Parts: sequence; C-alpha cells; structure tokens
Amino acid sequence: MFHLVKENIHLNEQATNKIEAIKKVAAALTSAGFVEEGYVNGMLEREAQAATYLGIGIAIPHGTTKTRDLVKKTGVQVFCFPNGVEWGDDGEKAYLAIGIAASSDEHLELLRQLTHVLGADGVEEKIKNIKSADEAIAILTGKVDKADSHFIINEASLLLDIPADSLATLQALNASRLKQLDAVNASFIANVLDNKPNYLGHGIWLNDSKQGNLKNAMAISRTISNINEGNKPVKLLITMSAIDDSVTNIINHLAYLIFNQDIQKLLSGNSDNLINLLVTDSVSADQTSNPSSEPTTDQSSTTLSREYVITNENGLHTRPSSVLVKLVKEFNSKVTVANLDSKAEPVSATSLMKIVALGAKKGSRLLFTAEGNDAQQALEAIGKAIESGLGEGSE
Repeated sequence: MFHLVKENIHLNEQATNKIEAIKKVAAALTSAGFVEEGYVNGMLEREAQAATYLGIGIAIPHGTTKTRDLVKKTGVQVFCFPNGVEWGDDGEKAYLAIGIAASSDEHLELLRQLTHVLGADGVEEKIKNIKSADEAIAILTGKVDKADSHFIINEASLLLDIPADSLATLQALNASRLKQLDAVNASFIANVLDNKPNYLGHGIWLNDSKQGNLKNAMAISRTISNINEGNKPVKLLITMSAIDDSVTNIINHLAYLIFNQDIQKLLSGNSDNLINLLVTDSVSADQTSNPSSEPTTDQSSTTLSREYVITNENGLHTRPSSVLVKLVKEFNSKVTVANLDSKAEPVSATSLMKIVALGAKKGSRLLFTAEGNDAQQALEAIGKAIESGLGEGSE
C-alpha cells in the first residue's frame, strides 16, 4: 500500500463545486512537491472526459497522460469534505477526494489498492464522519477496527420480558442500545423510528436501516405486555445494523425458525439461549433447510453467462468502468462480473468501485452473469461495449 502520512490529510474542507475542489487538491499536490504548477490543467481535463467519482462518496481526481511529465514523484493528497461536493454525473456527492499524482501507469495499481480497501460495505458512513487524520489513514490503509466486521450481540444488546405500551417503544429501546454499542449513528435512529418494522409472524418483528450503519450488531427487546400493531401481536422486536453480509446466516436462521414453527426458542429463551441460538446455531441452520433457498418458479426469469476479454490498453480503470456501469443500469437484470484470472468473488456490475477493484488488465477474462427477463440483451450489449473499448479512445 502507498505511504500515507498525516500531512497528506486535509480535514473539514469546503468547496462549492468539484472544479473548486479539484483546484484545491491540485494546489496541495503542488505544495507537497508531487507535481509542477500546470498539473491542475490535466486534472480538470481528465474530469471533463469522465467524472472521477467512484461511488459511496469517493472521488479520485487525477491527471492525463499529457501532464505526466509534470509529476515529480507518485503521491496522494486526501481531502475530507464533511458537507459533500456534488461530483457524480447523477448529482452524487463526494465526501472524500483522493488526488493522485503518478508519472506512469502506476496510478492504476494505486487506484486498485485504494478500491480494494474502500470497496467494503459500510465505508461510506465512516468517510462521512472522519474526525482526525489518524482515522482517515486507518480507513484508507485498511487498518480499521476489524471487530467492526464481526457481529455484536451480547447481554447489553438484549432487553427481555419488559412491560411496554407499543411497538414504537421497543423501536426506541433497540435503537438506543445500538447507539450505546457505537453500532449506529443518528441517521440510523431517525430512520428506524420513522419506519414501521416488518412482521415475521408469531409476534416477531424486524427492522433495520439503509442509513447510519457503523457496525454489524443486533438489539432485541421482548415484552410481557399484551400489545398489538395493526391487529398483529407484538411480542419481540429485532433491530439490526449491518455493514456487510455477516448478518446473512442470522437472517436465514430466523427464516428457518419461523418456517419450522420453532419460534418459541426466541420467545422464552434467556440471554445465553438467545445469543447461542442466533449466532452459533445460525451457521448449521444455513447449511440445512432454508426456505429462502427454494428455486424460483418465475419462468420469465433467465440466468445466462458470457465470457469477454478486456481489450483496453490500461484495463478497466475508472473511465471504461463507468461506461460499463452506466450500460448495465439500463437493464432490469441483475448482473455480476468475475475476473477469471484472479481468485476474487463475483461483484455487482453496477458498483463502479468494485469493478475497478477487480484489477482487470488488458487480456483479462471477465465472466458476466445476468439474471432477469432481459439477461440475453444485457449480455449482448455488454459484449459489444467491451469489443468497442467501452467508449475509450486514446489516452
């Protein structure tokens, strides 16, 4: 990984638009001795060719081949914009701008290193709330607390057999516990309090939020009161915070318990029983009967795969990857892509950051899989786009 020091980090910056932001980043690269004065022109030219917005609040402004001779040495300058700067083609905001100076194609490897670190789920919330240079460095170098990726459920997460007057009361109690565990922020709390939980059956309710998730964690409140919500009994509420797929087994196990009418374990177990039931037993249950794993009966849905070879001289860096993402989003089918020349797992073809992180070079074999009623059309369009260079001419 690249060498990053506190002097490279600029906190609490502001810019009215991305042009102003790029000029600030370029000035910092110049001041740090990475580039000559005119490098900013190459950065602005690159941005005019294609937005350097990666997704999840991150932009990576850099120069063109024409301005490589102005680079003194490879380096980066990181600007944190807590209010965000409109950067993407669709009005997306960047909260972190990583200015790159590179004298050769080494910047592509640098970019891939960055995307491997930043591609993890939950990073967006972290970069929006960077408070110190040390915190920024920890995120960018992949040294964030690994405990964040584990699942937190302990006695502090549970509030069992309490009186309550409504489902909303249980929502507030669970949200408060997750906040005490530093697993969520204020946007999570606002979201879960504003939205009605999902009813799983047998008095069990579940809610979560797409916003404000900081750690994988769960809070459970179980009431002894005889209350109802929309003519449905309220006995227990589970509130989840998730930053990656670590919760998948637990969700599958909940479905397994409900499907097999074995829900009494949740409604009567003590703290230890519940923790063991949800965290330990979920692994074995996921490997056995799982009602959600039944095959679909939708005959209109098709799953197809095609293998294509990348012809771009510099592989799938930001510009061709953005063309690919934009194309895939035009279709209804779910499309994933895997680099057959690496051991990486398939990723969503609608995630710019994850596609760049595949590290696909010229000659790399990519396997695209599309599932949906327009799968064939999607794959044919992808093949034609790759054959034509994904909109990329000479650098």
